[in-house]
Amino acid sequence: RPVRPEDLDYITRLAEQIMEKPLELIEGVPETLAYLASRHRLTLFTKGQPDEQWRKIKRSGLESFFSHVVIVKEKDAPAYRRLVEQLNLDPRRTWMIGNSPKSDIRPALEAGLRAVYVPHPRTWHLERDPLPPSPDGRLLVVERFSELQRYF
Repeated sequence: RPVRPEDLDYITRLAEQIMEKPLELIEGVPETLAYLASRHRLTLFTKGQPDEQWRKIKRSGLESFFSHVVIVKEKDAPAYRRLVEQLNLDPRRTWMIGNSPKSDIRPALEAGLRAVYVPHPRTWHLERDPLPPSPDGRLLVVERFSELQRYF
């Protein structure tokens, strides 16, 4: 059937509900970010539509923990290399912390960074990949985000 005005109204109401729904933070994230930010310079490196990502960042209440926020269309090895160059980072001392083997861990390691994998059961299925081998010790796996306080 053709789209009716009430269909568009319904879709708009659904979208507004999604945008207004409070974000659910993973347990221990605010405390761990506060701890890490007091000891390190943190950068939030995320992918997606910039306006949507900024809304999520603002709604999370976590923006103040980050020195930089960088939003890219795709998180691949060239994007990580650009980030390293743009922020003048030392890849041997820079860690990517993430829950996506595909967009966080693999490309960060490929770009010469170190990586921490924090598994999460709600990781989008298209972001799941086997973890790459790390005989050089550049990959750390933790079970919970709060465990980062032990290592950093």
